[in-house]
Amino acid sequence: MQNYLEMIVAVFAAAAIALFVAALVHRSTRRLGRRSRLMTELTDHAHRPFQVAATVLAIQFAVRFTTTYAVGTPWRRTLLHLLVLAVIASAAWLVAALLVVVEDTALARFRVDVPDNRHARRVRTQVVMLRRLTIVVIVILTLGVMLMTFPSVRGVGAGVLTSAGVVGVVAALAAQSLLGNVFAGLQLAFSDAVRLDDVVVVEGEWGRVEELTLSYVVVQIWDDRRLILPTSYFTSTPFQNWTRTEAAVLGTAEFDVDWAVPVQAMREELRRLVESTELWDGRVCVLQVTDATGGAVRIRALISAADAGSLWDLRCLVREHLVAWVRDQRPTAMPRVRTELGDARSELPWQWVQP
Repeated sequence: MQNYLEMIVAVFAAAAIALFVAALVHRSTRRLGRRSRLMTELTDHAHRPFQVAATVLAIQFAVRFTTTYAVGTPWRRTLLHLLVLAVIASAAWLVAALLVVVEDTALARFRVDVPDNRHARRVRTQVVMLRRLTIVVIVILTLGVMLMTFPSVRGVGAGVLTSAGVVGVVAALAAQSLLGNVFAGLQLAFSDAVRLDDVVVVEGEWGRVEELTLSYVVVQIWDDRRLILPTSYFTSTPFQNWTRTEAAVLGTAEFDVDWAVPVQAMREELRRLVESTELWDGRVCVLQVTDATGGAVRIRALISAADAGSLWDLRCLVREHLVAWVRDQRPTAMPRVRTELGDARSELPWQWVQP
């Protein structure tokens, strides 16, 4: 009984010491965090896993050194095995937290809330994809290490390695779609074809890339619907990326009007409109006649904005304003259908005469 009491006391003492050391480290990193972004991230994300890992490791040492009298007993082996599994799991949690801290520190250097955020969105996409990949790798390695602590699993290891080639081929054939999406996700992250917050047109829908994972891409459509596509879609199907080279984009607004429209007056009205709104970025403002067939004139207004959201609002504003301008100021330029009535005897010069 006395030996058990000593073990319990030692366990509580080791846990208390570990918690005290973790508190000291947490306080020190918090003080340093006032000057360092890295220390701030460590304080926020790594404190809890470090606390758990230190406590479990201290308890394991306490149990190991206070139960030497029971070496070889089943309960000691079972208890130490459970503690080893706990140490492995907590250490993996700590490693994952440290990697997340490094990634968050890297992301903090690149702001995405600025107009020209192409490079920041590229780095953010790559870091997010690497974070998902590293967490998956850490989980797999942790499970593997934990399984290898069981003697029966280690005994089967040789047989598993000899048949690894066959198993690998079978697994690759069974999961070729999943693996294809994973490799496609990595290709998207590092090929710069599409990034988080990119404006794309896929399946005839206009939207932003909201989430990019190893297996699927979530596109937030303009009406708040979500279009979920496999990552392999973006490597095998053509799509439009409006913000691949820069955030600023061009857009058009087209009008079908009568031949009597005063094009120069309409061009001046467009210039006056865009100069009066903050949606226009001051780069492009062009109004041209692009077609003149079928009894109507097609006029295209080409305008620019700092980002896709502003461009959408600016295009709507241009349409509303110019439609109202034509209706109120130039009603003769409104689209019309002309009908000419001929003579029944076909005696007018322009009428077709039967032979």
